[in-house]
Amino acid sequence: MAGKIPSTFIDDLLNRCDIVDLINSRIPLKKAGKDFQACCPFHDEKTPSFTVSQEKQFYHCFGCSAHGSAIGFLMDYDNMSFIEAIEELAHQAGVEVPREGSQDSGPDCRPLYSALEQASHYYTEQLRSHPQASHAVTYLKQRGLSGEIARDFNIGYAPPGWDNLIKHQGKDAHTTKQLRESGMTLESENRCYDRFRDRIMFPIRDHRGRTVGFGGRILGDEKPKYLNSPETPVFHKGRELYGLYEAHKALRKIKRLLVVEGYMDVVALAQFGIRYAVATLGTATTPDHLERIFRTTPEVIFCFDGDRAGRDAGWKALNTALPLMREGREARFLFLPDGEDPDTLIRKEGTETFEQRIQNATPLSQFLFDKLAEQVDMSSLDGRARLAELAKPLIAKLPQGVFHEMMLKALSELVGLNSVHLKTQTPPSSNTPTRGAKRSTLQPMTPVRLAITLLLKQPELAQLPNLPTQWKTLEKPGVDLLTELLDTIQKNPSLATNKGALFERWRDRKEGKYLSKLANSDLPTQEYTAEFRDALTHLQKQLEEQSQDLLLKQYQEGSITEEQYKERLRQQYPGK
Repeated sequence: MAGKIPSTFIDDLLNRCDIVDLINSRIPLKKAGKDFQACCPFHDEKTPSFTVSQEKQFYHCFGCSAHGSAIGFLMDYDNMSFIEAIEELAHQAGVEVPREGSQDSGPDCRPLYSALEQASHYYTEQLRSHPQASHAVTYLKQRGLSGEIARDFNIGYAPPGWDNLIKHQGKDAHTTKQLRESGMTLESENRCYDRFRDRIMFPIRDHRGRTVGFGGRILGDEKPKYLNSPETPVFHKGRELYGLYEAHKALRKIKRLLVVEGYMDVVALAQFGIRYAVATLGTATTPDHLERIFRTTPEVIFCFDGDRAGRDAGWKALNTALPLMREGREARFLFLPDGEDPDTLIRKEGTETFEQRIQNATPLSQFLFDKLAEQVDMSSLDGRARLAELAKPLIAKLPQGVFHEMMLKALSELVGLNSVHLKTQTPPSSNTPTRGAKRSTLQPMTPVRLAITLLLKQPELAQLPNLPTQWKTLEKPGVDLLTELLDTIQKNPSLATNKGALFERWRDRKEGKYLSKLANSDLPTQEYTAEFRDALTHLQKQLEEQSQDLLLKQYQEGSITEEQYKERLRQQYPGK
């Protein structure tokens, strides 16, 4: 990060995007009066209670109280960070994200993206022109890759030698620093040299197509066979998936994603027409990987070798997937014959047979129960009871919903026990609101709370003429927050019609949660204008009472005389 993103930019960005279009691209919305509705994506329900307001640019669920702006929706539904959500909206709007200068700000990542992109261009050019690239080209042809696929994946070649990339990019201090921070060079004994040498290069691109790192396959007998870029400010192995960007480019709609283990597997499958394969980057599949996959498609197939190591890796992936298996998501497992990987197998049996294997992949439920059944004697009562005990904590990881219930039912049929007895006592996750969750109510509703709540529900109240203002000096909890909220809307009129942008102003502050509770609380009235004026008038009266009490206390303590007391009272409150 390169400093704080200006709040004015966030306001403008939210004004540029349409939250209805954004959410409708992920959840089908239906018109309901002036708003839009759908079943809530954040809890299990059959009757729609999730409402999206085009007028306010805000979503709210009356069942579980989930709510927010376009930024909040991307964060909650697409599991993006705050920065990622802003960058995604900025990318859709075709604008750059500005940063405010700060002594505490981190490095500006744009030079790193630039350095990596230049390196990618350099490597692709070297594959075509370097004298020693012929053995790389021969290897790729032997693996059956066409020039078109090599082009689509920007495959390149890092020539042998210690400093080819350094010479190409430049040896000045600024460029040297960029290469080091982007992971492209190493330093040893005050010597800087290229990280990748005599390797076929596979650029790793993020969801926006920016090069964030590389994987390099050695052509000789050196180790390691594959070398990946290190973690950098722009590259995180636990988040990125090789081939995902290319899949988006190749397919208009991605029905499923096949997770394989290597770069060449992804590229070889693409060569045979399977353009929906992705690979993790030297790590096991992480929750971040899966959330990124499920943002793209509802179905994932994990592909592993059929040996014990492959099945162990599959079991690990299953455990990672369980907490993320919300309604409509599907995970399956494809185990290949011993000694085969997707690259070798598809070349042996062709696309049609390989895709048949994908179609017949083992569902998560079957893999789970089959794996546990291997550990017990299913012919005995004790064995089936043991299976139930092994399965219950795994099923408990599933989000509450239809799939959770069906897994319990399947377990009950397997072990011969009523599913009621298998119900786990594990309380629902605090991050997964359950159907019919009760909305927050805040009692008693003091004038300050009432005024804030009314402003949050109808921000345009801040634009009413002739509102009382003296109450802002009242010393009571919440007055400072109400003052800031009112002043913010009055100084930024666009916030009055964009509730989503208004809430973003308090996202990272402790008051944000308090405002969220107030926004979701019930009000016994719809007379918002009259109630808002009355609340401020009431605060004005409290200020008068507070001032009178202070004057009386000063008089009683002897710090002012009776005449001074009466005179100040007359000056502040004529007629008193």
